[in-house]
Amino acid sequence: MSETTANLALPYIMPSQAQKHVTHNEALQLLDAVTQLTLTASLGAPPASPEEGECYFVAAPASGGFAGKAGKIALRQDGAWLFITPKEGWRAVELATGRLKIFSADAWVDAPLPDTASLSALGIHTSVDDYNRLALSAHASLFTHDGNGHQIKVNKASVADTASLLFQTDWQGRAEMGLAGSDDFVIKVSPDGAAWATALTITPQGRVLTPARPLARAALAASIVSPAAGSQTGFDDLHVVQGDFTLGAILPSGLGKRLVVPASGIYLVLLNIAVVASASHGVEVRRNGTTSMASIAGANGTGNVAFQSTSAIAWLDAGDWLGLQYAGNPQLQFGYDKTELMIVMI
Repeated sequence: MSETTANLALPYIMPSQAQKHVTHNEALQLLDAVTQLTLTASLGAPPASPEEGECYFVAAPASGGFAGKAGKIALRQDGAWLFITPKEGWRAVELATGRLKIFSADAWVDAPLPDTASLSALGIHTSVDDYNRLALSAHASLFTHDGNGHQIKVNKASVADTASLLFQTDWQGRAEMGLAGSDDFVIKVSPDGAAWATALTITPQGRVLTPARPLARAALAASIVSPAAGSQTGFDDLHVVQGDFTLGAILPSGLGKRLVVPASGIYLVLLNIAVVASASHGVEVRRNGTTSMASIAGANGTGNVAFQSTSAIAWLDAGDWLGLQYAGNPQLQFGYDKTELMIVMI
């Protein structure tokens, strides 16, 4: 017959044994430790001031009074340490974290969740609250297939609600994509989490809109003018505008204002002119009044309005301004769909 029990190794009281109370008390000590087992902490050396009845898991490398006892439970009993060897599957509550632990493969690990569970909140390596009832803190998250594919679904109750992904810097919103207040798929960005600009909109019909892309269609007020050779004209009207194009200061000629570029980038520039009369003429789109970006030259005669156009691709910096400069002495018709400048960031 064995002298100890099979699971907890509790000592049996043997027949004709003297001082039976010693064996009985030793068994009670073990039962007192492992029944409703709680681990104060995992330590590699004894704590400075242990309390009677405290249990510690001896972590490797063990030293001092725990030397040679790595992997065991150290029970403080009667001012000394009693070491207990845990078995696979033992359960304990870790007081430092309040977590239920399972002893597995020589280590105490978090108790696994059941195969199916309904939880009111779940925090993985972080805390949750009533609003964010699922929270995860990790280097990465992986969602993979169980079969052929995998879908992530974000559902909202009504068209006016939001179903989106929000990207933050230091807990301030910087970008958002999804269905935000409508059934248009939008991508929005923000420099500070307060002011937002919609960069892309895709309607339910599949139309793609870029409402923040800089573009403009600019012209002088409707008129027929003969600009002097070497003079410059600007623009009175922005017939189409988005992306913060603006009209700046009036040019020295008094004919129109500067068209101010809102953002640095590559632009497509299109110039249309409507020539009423000319022996010969030249019209240039100029950057900051000096650099030619696109030009038209020709002769027309009189009597019929001749339409000419040219285009160019150019890099422009934020704050640059555009105007038109003339050669010869043309008579031009200005206004919408006549002599005008169109520009768009590409």
